[in-house]
Amino acid sequence: MQQQVNNDKLSVLMEPVLEETKNLIEKAFTQRRTVIIAGNCKVDYVGRANSKLELGERLLIIKSDGSLLVHRPTGYEPVNWQPSGSVFYTQIIDNTFEIHAVRQKPKESVKVTFSKIYTVTTIMLLDAGEFILNASEDDMHRAILLRPDLIEEGFKPISWEKKVEPGFVDVYGMDKVGRLVVVEVKRKTATKEAVLQLAKYIEAIKQKSDRQIRGVLAAPDLGKDVQTLLVDNGLEFKELYPKDCTEILKKAGPSVKLEQFFKDTV
Repeated sequence: MQQQVNNDKLSVLMEPVLEETKNLIEKAFTQRRTVIIAGNCKVDYVGRANSKLELGERLLIIKSDGSLLVHRPTGYEPVNWQPSGSVFYTQIIDNTFEIHAVRQKPKESVKVTFSKIYTVTTIMLLDAGEFILNASEDDMHRAILLRPDLIEEGFKPISWEKKVEPGFVDVYGMDKVGRLVVVEVKRKTATKEAVLQLAKYIEAIKQKSDRQIRGVLAAPDLGKDVQTLLVDNGLEFKELYPKDCTEILKKAGPSVKLEQFFKDTV
């Protein structure tokens, strides 16, 4: 065994003997540290179904919340996993090292048996950072439906992804004086192509309706000369940021399907 690091934050063992592995990992469990083991292992699962994973070189990761993941050398998804809340214990049997993860509800267990261990790492990880994911265009549509005033006061959505001859209108609605409003949403800087696309939608709807129609391009900002093209086509621009839409959806709680929005507002 060659011990590389051992301090209050991090401990690393290289090719450790089994007793040293057991002592370090059990100490990590009591301190709620993250454990990472690289080695040759097999996995047995018993629970909602039974499975066996034969010997192979893999990574075992046990997180401070009691979740377990077994990763192959390739791919991003674990080949075996156990959700948070598991209870762990270790055993040394016949020159192998076992880690057991047990849950009671539902009753299931994972046993990872190492025949060879290359490295063991235990580390105290702290993470209070907020994860911020900017909205997709579909999320931006949903935010507009939840908060129509993102477009303007008095705007009332009628439908989304409305089929017209050139394609699909993102959000279709009516303003406070009864004019139809076609909203084209872009999550990045809007280009001239977006303006021309919106103009085609307006023309297609005009051919089937005698009502006054407005076109609104909603995006974080406009590309070069796009404002001029908007004015030339009698269209409008509304500043709309994906981050703001993300915050609206976050405050609204679990996602509501767009179809459900219209069902509830009919």
